[in-house]
Amino acid sequence: MKPRIEPREFALELARIAADHKADNVVVLDLRGLTSITDYLVLSTGTSERQMRAVADHVREYAAKVGERPYGLSGYESESWLLLDFVDVVVHVFSREARDYYDLELLWGDAPRLAWARSETA
Repeated sequence: MKPRIEPREFALELARIAADHKADNVVVLDLRGLTSITDYLVLSTGTSERQMRAVADHVREYAAKVGERPYGLSGYESESWLLLDFVDVVVHVFSREARDYYDLELLWGDAPRLAWARSETA
């Protein structure tokens, strides 16, 4: 059996996947020590309902490849917010309006942001 991917690396790769599939304003927040809900939040903004679903689908595909399954999925019927809960990592794909309204960066303003961009040589 393949060893489980570390939550931090999983969160960073999910952020890269969101950005690779044209999500905007991708942010990874490190919530360890701040809450017991999850260790990492990956936040992103989609440009359309179809594109938001595509990001979520690519996240799920990668997760399956590394042996991770979502504990919960929500919002596939929504036009404004998709959520994929992998327990240690929670991914949010918002519409622009929902991202502004819920403003999770403000809610978790004391959480460190993690650099996730691929290096130029990757």
